[in-house]
Amino acid sequence: MEKEMTKNNNPLPAVTIYTDGACSPNPGPGGWGAVLLHENQDPIEINGFGGETTNNRMELTSVISALNTLDRPHRITLYTDSQYVKNGITSWINNWLQKNWLTTNRQPVKNVDLWKKLLEEIERHDIDWRWIKGHAANTWNERADELAVAARQQHRLTEKENRDIIRLYTGVTCKHSTGIGAWSVILCWRNHVRVFGRRTDGMTANQLYIEAVITGLSTLTRQVPVAVYTHSGYLKDGATSWLPGWQKRNWLTREGTPVSNRELWQQLARLMKRYEITFHLGDREDPLCFMLEAKELAREYEQDDIIS
Repeated sequence: MEKEMTKNNNPLPAVTIYTDGACSPNPGPGGWGAVLLHENQDPIEINGFGGETTNNRMELTSVISALNTLDRPHRITLYTDSQYVKNGITSWINNWLQKNWLTTNRQPVKNVDLWKKLLEEIERHDIDWRWIKGHAANTWNERADELAVAARQQHRLTEKENRDIIRLYTGVTCKHSTGIGAWSVILCWRNHVRVFGRRTDGMTANQLYIEAVITGLSTLTRQVPVAVYTHSGYLKDGATSWLPGWQKRNWLTREGTPVSNRELWQQLARLMKRYEITFHLGDREDPLCFMLEAKELAREYEQDDIIS
């Protein structure tokens, strides 16, 4: 449906927007930036930090954030150096919608949460989408890039100054038919990386995830904050929501039944008292680099002939 160019018989106000995202490494810590150029006004600059993310997510976030600053419908010329954003919104998205957010290969569309937000934002505007080559001496594209990089770097500087964080990434593989599984854990601190893992018999995926975190935490020698990244909702919810209740009820559930994997949870609870730990649930559709690596390492441990 073609959008009307006027509202209440008044022309839509015009604005030109330049957006950019930055992620180094990719995936890794990311930032986004945007410049909004209204007629007869000073440029408006916005940026933000995206945490552990991907370049494509930062590119999308920069567009969404820029559009979100507009309090009424506008006629927009939007420049992006991301072919992913440009092609996604002008070409691919109609097919995604027809296929219920599946690609032509019947795979879930990556970053679907952000694509849905973008659709909501563009509904009220008239937008001319334009691709621009990055790092090609365009003043405003380069400024958007500078803002994105600055957001990423400033957060990392602040983090380095104020909080030394150990990041712990888990990976698990488990074949119920054979009862054989394996786990791996990658610990990252500053420029140091350590890897642990082993193959097991007779353990569930839930047990493997807990054991991976226990092993990783048990190797630590520094009293610094720890960020645990996992694909296990059971591990995250258990550690952040259920654990206090289990302890109060003497390791019984709300229904009065014994807590599953009690011994493992008790080991983890003791370690959690020693460190400041946050748990983060990974996005399976757009996983972090170290999450993919941990999963692949678990597969390699599973294929070992000797059980550690």
